[in-house]
Amino acid sequence: MGLAKAKQSATDARLDGHGPVPAAGWSAPARAAALARFQAQGLPGPRDEYWRFTNPASLNQPDAIRASVFEAGEAPMFHQVDAHRLVFVDGVFDAEASDAGAIANVEISMLDTSVPMDIHWASDLYGQLEADGQSPVARPFAALNTAYATQGALIRVTGQADKPVQFVYLHRDETSDAIVHHVVRVEEGAEITLLENGPAAARLNKVMEIDVAHGAQVNHIRTQGRDHERRAVTHLFARVAEKSTFKSFTLTVNGILTRNEVILDITGDEATAHVAGAALGDGQFHHDDTVFVTHDAVNCESRQVFKKVLRNGAVGAFQGKILVQPGAQKTDGYQISQSLLLDGDSQFLAKPELEIYADDVACSHGSTSGAIDDEALFYLRSRGMPLADAQDLLVLAFVAEAIDEIEDEQIRDIILERLRGWLERHR
Repeated sequence: MGLAKAKQSATDARLDGHGPVPAAGWSAPARAAALARFQAQGLPGPRDEYWRFTNPASLNQPDAIRASVFEAGEAPMFHQVDAHRLVFVDGVFDAEASDAGAIANVEISMLDTSVPMDIHWASDLYGQLEADGQSPVARPFAALNTAYATQGALIRVTGQADKPVQFVYLHRDETSDAIVHHVVRVEEGAEITLLENGPAAARLNKVMEIDVAHGAQVNHIRTQGRDHERRAVTHLFARVAEKSTFKSFTLTVNGILTRNEVILDITGDEATAHVAGAALGDGQFHHDDTVFVTHDAVNCESRQVFKKVLRNGAVGAFQGKILVQPGAQKTDGYQISQSLLLDGDSQFLAKPELEIYADDVACSHGSTSGAIDDEALFYLRSRGMPLADAQDLLVLAFVAEAIDEIEDEQIRDIILERLRGWLERHR
C-alpha cells in the first residue's frame, strides 16, 4: 500500500532537497536500506500515533526555518570538566577547535573521513541499531539521517576511558540544517562517559547508536540549548548486553521545538538501563520525550524518570513504553513522568504504556501534572524566604529525582547551578 498523496509529495520534496545518497564505501548498504525505509514510511504527520502531541511540519519542510543565533553570555556547559572535546559547528566537525591527541582505551575517527575506507569496525554497526529500532514504531527521521549523514564521530572504547568525550555543538548560521550521526561501540568490560552540549544548528537531525557489550558501562549526559528559536529531532539507540549498564540524562531549556527519541533494547541478562530528563520551558516552547524500552532478557532493570517545568504557554509531551518480551522474567521496569505547571496557560500531554508478556515481573508507570504546592510555599515564606527564592527552591526539588540519575557529582552540581541561573533569569 502506497503513501497518501499529501505524504508522498512532502516526502519527495524532502528528498529532493537532499539530492542523491552520498556514495560512502562500507556504509553504502546501510544507507540504501535506510533510504528504502524512509521512502516506505514517508514523513510523519499529525495523525500518526506517535506524533499526535507534536506537529512535525517544521521538521518536514525541505529547508530549515531561520533561527537567530543566541549568545548566552556565559561559559560553555561542562567547561570545568577535563574532557576530550569534539566540536561541531552547524553540524560540521571543526578539527581545529577540537582537542588533539589520544585518549587511553578510546579510538576516535570521523564519519566523513572513514567511510571511503574498504573496511572499518563501524561497518556492521552503522545504521544497524537504527534499523532494529524501527519496529514496532516507525522513526522516519532516523532513517533519513542514516541515509544522508556525512558528519559524526565513530568511537570505539576498549577499556576504561581516562576522561569523558565531550561533543560540543555550536550554532553560527541562522539557516543551518544539520544531520549528524554518531556510532559508539563499548567493548566488553569497558567504560566511558559521553557529554553533549550546545544548540547545534537552526534545525538538527541527530542519531547516536551505542552498543554496550558484556559488563560495559556508559554514562551519557547532554544539555540542549540555549538558542530560543532552534528546532531539533534527536534519536538515541542503545543495545545493552549482559551485566552491562547504560545511563542517560538530558537537560533541555529554550528552543521552539525539541523531540528526543530514546530506544533502548536490553538483550542480556542482569543488565541495567536508565534514561532520565528534565525540561524547563517558558513561552514558545514545545518539548517531546518519546521513549521505548524493550526487555528481552532475565533479571534486568530499567528506569524512566522525566520532569518538565512549564510556564507562559509552554507545552511538554511524554510518550514512554516498557515492552517485556516473553521469557524476560524478573524484569524490574519503572516509569514516571511529571510536570509542574507554573500558570494556567501551559500544557502537559502524556501517554505512558506497559506491554508485558512475562508473568514474573515488577513494572509500574505513573504520570502526574500539577502546580507548586501551596503548603510548601507557605512554609518557606513563613520562615522569611522571598517568594521568588521559595518558588525556585521548589522547582529544583521537583526536578531532583531526574537529576539524581546523574552519577558524577561534579556534573550533577554543574547541572543544578545552570538550572538555578535559568530560574533566576525567568522570574
